[in-house]
Formats: sequence, structure tokens, C-alpha cells
Amino acid sequence: MRQIDLQRASDEAPFTRFHWIVAIWCGLAIVFDGYDLAVVGIALPSIMKDMGVDATQAGFMASSALFGMMFGNVLFGGLSERCGRRLMICLCIAIFSLFTALAGLMHEPISFSVMRFIAGLGIGGVMPNVIAQMTDYSPLRMRSTLITLTFSGYSIGGMLAALLGKGLIESYGWQTVFLAAAAPVVLLPLIWMQMPESLGYMLRKGQTEALKQVLSHLSPGYVPQADDRFVLSGTASQANANHQSAFSELFSGGRAFSTLMFWLTCFMALFMVYALNSWLTKLMAQAGYSLGSALTFVLVLNVGATIGAIGGGWVADRLHIKLVTFLMFVAAALAITLMGHKLPTSALFVVVAVAGACTIGTQTMTCAYCSQFYPTSARSTGVGMMLGVGRVGAILAPIVIGMIVHMNLPLASNFMAIAIPAVVAACTVLLVQHGRSDLVRSRALATAG
Repeated sequence: MRQIDLQRASDEAPFTRFHWIVAIWCGLAIVFDGYDLAVVGIALPSIMKDMGVDATQAGFMASSALFGMMFGNVLFGGLSERCGRRLMICLCIAIFSLFTALAGLMHEPISFSVMRFIAGLGIGGVMPNVIAQMTDYSPLRMRSTLITLTFSGYSIGGMLAALLGKGLIESYGWQTVFLAAAAPVVLLPLIWMQMPESLGYMLRKGQTEALKQVLSHLSPGYVPQADDRFVLSGTASQANANHQSAFSELFSGGRAFSTLMFWLTCFMALFMVYALNSWLTKLMAQAGYSLGSALTFVLVLNVGATIGAIGGGWVADRLHIKLVTFLMFVAAALAITLMGHKLPTSALFVVVAVAGACTIGTQTMTCAYCSQFYPTSARSTGVGMMLGVGRVGAILAPIVIGMIVHMNLPLASNFMAIAIPAVVAACTVLLVQHGRSDLVRSRALATAG
């Protein structure tokens, strides 16, 4: 009888057409997700005018999806361990696509907010599952790069919403950008057929033939044998893997303290991201820039985020992911602080790009690190719980920074308030006990092999 370690086979696999298929579908899921999350901000002025709502009501309407995301992160992250990641990814895409489209058919604030809350469940649920899926199937030597490359689809989705919104809203009304969100539903049959199930789920369900088929795609040199026996290293001791819940694995094996540090890090990271997304335009206008220039800063922020996410992942595959994440948070604190001081416009564009790279980009790095910290049997749950707790920071950020802006403090003080969470996040990620990481185990096996 031949025993095959599925995780090790994935870690050491050459990059093949199979990996491209997984990466493309996961990346598109994130692009769709990013579009649905950004579309309200693009259309909000038109929605306010059409529905006759004030800024307070509009803020609640915009934040309803964030509340849904908080629950979706936890709910669908945990369900995937029981029902399979492929089903959860397809289900979440269907939920956020259809309910975003339905929001475009609403004519008053409450029903619109309900539709957006339900859409938020799907938007939040797809994130942990896609990250865990990419972690499962990415070769170890390029894992962080592939995860962050996939996750950079959020910025692409946001830019797509802005580009479509500019043409569609002016010509056909704000409803059209919401109705366009239903388009990904037609791709669900293809995603279902081509997206593999997670390794841990197939092993738990005894799907031996499916595992052989996936392994033949992962490792072209693999020849199935009738008596092949599959195991998954890093799963909570093989003896009790079927009896220990995915949630309890987050706190077992000496991981409890690090789990809490990941939660705090994500809270601070998302606070920064949503503080900048919500208030950058207003603060730049307050600094004396025209509305057009202020919106350009938002575009530069997202371009920087894409570069930072991909570049950070590439560096993390070659250096220490914890050190890279720490240094990016430090750079975020410095860049955001500098944004509050008078600089030449060209220099300010550079600083804003660095801020995007080291806030949105570093949040992506945090997700990549968290996903690789836990064994495959708890990855979706680990990332989902971290994002669920972190989402509280996203919800609080617009409110807290709004209160600070209302105090009419100097511009530098406003940006300092956004920079402080970066300092805290740098400290909390530094406290993660990297020796407990599944990444250490994988690299030790690769070195030994």
C-alpha cells in the first residue's frame, strides 16, 4: 500500500495548466466581489437624489453590506469545512450577484438596505473560501504571490465599477450598474465543473477517485494505483481529525494567542482601509485640492494597492512573510502620516500610492499569512473568523474618523488618527508565534525532502 501526503504533493507540485484554472476562477470571483462591494459608492450620489435621502440615511444604506460581510465571513468560512469550498464559492457568487441586482430594482431605502445586507453575506463569504482554496492548491515556492495576486482582484473590481459607472449612470441611470452585477451568474456552471473541491473535504468524505484525478493534475508524473492511501499532513492529529471542529483547531496546538493577534491585526488593517476609502476624497478636498484631483488620489490609492499586494506576496515568498507584513504596516504608518503635511503634488501622489500599497496591500498580505498559518482543515474557518472580527473595524472606521473630522482638527491630526492603527497592527503581527505556523511545517518537509 502506497501512502501519499496530499498537502506535500501540492506544496511540491510544478505550476501547471490546472493551477492556472484554479487561479483564474478564484481571481474572477474576487473581481466580481470587488465590483459588488464598490458599486454603491460609485452610485451613491445618484441614489441619494433619486430616493430623496440625506447623508445619514445614505451612510446606513452604504454600510448595510458591511454588516452582511461580517456575518458572511464567519458563516460561510465555517460552512465550507462541512459542505465543501466549491459549493460555498458558487453559492456566495450567486447570492451577491443576484441580490446586488435586486437592490437596483428597489425604490426606497429600507428594501435597498435589506438587499445589500443579503448581498454582503455573499461578498463576505467568498473571501475566506477563495483564499483557502488558493492556499491549498498553490505550490509552496510561489504561494504568497498567487494568493495576493488573486486578492488584488478587489482593486480591479473597484476600478471596473468606476469605469462602468461613469458611462452607465450618466446614460441609463444608477440602476444599470446594479443590474450588471447579475452577469457572473451565467459563469457558475463553468466554475462548478472546473473548480476542484478542497483536498481536506474530499479526504474526509472518502472521495478517493476524485483525489486521484486531482492529484494527476497537480503532479503530472503521478500514476494512480488501486491501493493508494491518502493522508493530509498538518491536519489536527490524524487520529482525532474527524472529531475536532475546525473552530477548535484555531486554538489548539499552541495557536490560541496567535489567533487573537491575527484578529487584532485584521481589525486595525480594515479600520485603516475603510477610513481611507471613506474619507480620503473629503480630506484631500479639505487640503485645498479640487474634487477631480481628490478623486485621482483615490485611483492612485487603488493602483498602489494592486502593486503592493502582488509585490508584497512576491517578496514574502522569498523572505519571511511575517517580517514583510510587519515592515509594510510600518511603511503604512509613515505614508499616512506624511499625507497630512504639505508636499509637492507629485510627491504626494507617490506617498498616496505607498499608502495604498501598505494598507490595502498589507491587508491582503495579512489574509495570505493567516491562511498559511492554519492547517488545511481549518483554513477557511481561520480566515473567515479573522475577517469577521476585522469587519468590526471596517464598520467603525467611517464613524470614528467622521467624528474626528467633525472636530475641525488640523489636517495632520486627521491622518495621524488613521496612521495609529498601522502602528498597532505592526505590533500585533510581530507577536504572532510563527513557529506554530503550518507554513513552517510545510517548508520543513520541503527541505527534508
